Amino acid sequence: MSVEAVCSCYLIKPDSHHREGRTCVRFKCSLTNTILDVLHQRAGWVEVKEDGEWDFNWCDVGWLRENYDHSYMEEHVRICHFRNHYELTRKNLMVKNLKRYRKTLEREAGRLEAAKCDFFPCTFELPSEYHLFVEEFKRSPGSTWIMKPVARSQGKGIFLFRKLKDIMEWKKVKHFFSEAFNSVSHNGTRSEEQRDEAQVESYVAQHYIEDPYLINGRKFDLRVYVLVTSYLPLKAWLYRDGFARFSNTRFSLSSIDDQYVHLTNVAVQKTAPDYDPEKGCKWQMHKLRLYLTAKHGSETVEALFKDIDNIFIRSLQSVQKVIINDKHCFELYGFDILLDQDLKPWLIEVNASPSLTASSQEDYELKCRLLEDTLHVVDMEGRLTGREKRVGGYDLMWNEGPVYREDVSLETLGSTYQIPNTHLGCVNDRKKQLRQLLRPFPGPKRA
Repeated sequence: MSVEAVCSCYLIKPDSHHREGRTCVRFKCSLTNTILDVLHQRAGWVEVKEDGEWDFNWCDVGWLRENYDHSYMEEHVRICHFRNHYELTRKNLMVKNLKRYRKTLEREAGRLEAAKCDFFPCTFELPSEYHLFVEEFKRSPGSTWIMKPVARSQGKGIFLFRKLKDIMEWKKVKHFFSEAFNSVSHNGTRSEEQRDEAQVESYVAQHYIEDPYLINGRKFDLRVYVLVTSYLPLKAWLYRDGFARFSNTRFSLSSIDDQYVHLTNVAVQKTAPDYDPEKGCKWQMHKLRLYLTAKHGSETVEALFKDIDNIFIRSLQSVQKVIINDKHCFELYGFDILLDQDLKPWLIEVNASPSLTASSQEDYELKCRLLEDTLHVVDMEGRLTGREKRVGGYDLMWNEGPVYREDVSLETLGSTYQIPNTHLGCVNDRKKQLRQLLRPFPGPKRA
């Protein structure tokens, strides 16, 4: 379950001894959620009434769309989404921006540099690119394709196909959305509601990765967390912890209709008849890194994780000029990465509201650490200097340019090679690091 399904809006602020003004919170929530727990436990932070003022807003994208343009925010206020985050987090727009960025690189820096963006499968938006899709489809007969709605999550609406006739029925059913997309209001322009309706009903058709890397015969993908605190200049943090999400059924291409084989979303897998909630279907990132290192060697795994880093940076750069940057905003992205059997990483999608609902105690603890450290980086309390390269489990990977480690360098042939400041899946001694880094925050005064 995503944050949207749990809370429509979560608003908090530190105690008034640190910030001027009243405190407040607005939320719609019948269930507790990890973010709710973390915010309640944070020293000096308090909930406030629905109509009160706020300093920090953990909201869903629906609240953002309805309220952002009508809200005045003081200097210190922070909100958990950029206004047009969807440029990266809607499947069709993500691919559109990546394709444009790749063409720009080829024109300005050459094909070799543009090739560094070849990490997303061949993708077409339907129905607008239907004829281009058909041309490509005919060039690769027998290939498997996957159809996805552009604005849904948790595996909803996804299906695989190998023949054009398999999507003809879908095309007839979805024909109405093409008309909705072309409809106009009385003054000759599409209303925002009409544009949203058309957007929601759009799909992408994408080459399915038919040779995924398997562990114990099962397909998996990676969920990795990237925190962006600014787009101009671009400042991005990579979280050390993450996890691999496994399918519950051994992989096979003999059946393309079994979602338990092909979709690794936890929301899908936990409905499998033989799903074990105690075991779950996740590996922590450090366990996966150890497994891959033992099987393929450290040099190969270092190259793999460097390629994954490249995906994060290139993806963010592809939208850097179109995202509406605002100093009040930050974004916690959930990147989904799939490995093929050659250990090539592929970007599947980017989530603006990665699920914060825990599927196990271990998952709950990971997400609590993630959210605590997100709040540390956002730094409403003013504890940081702004020069930090590490905050808890976060490592600063980009700050107007690549960020390098200070503790390691390799000297070869008289030259010093800088090592990127990324540690995905590495040891995370965050408690010790945070004790050294953060000044105590006094919290609210008590009578």
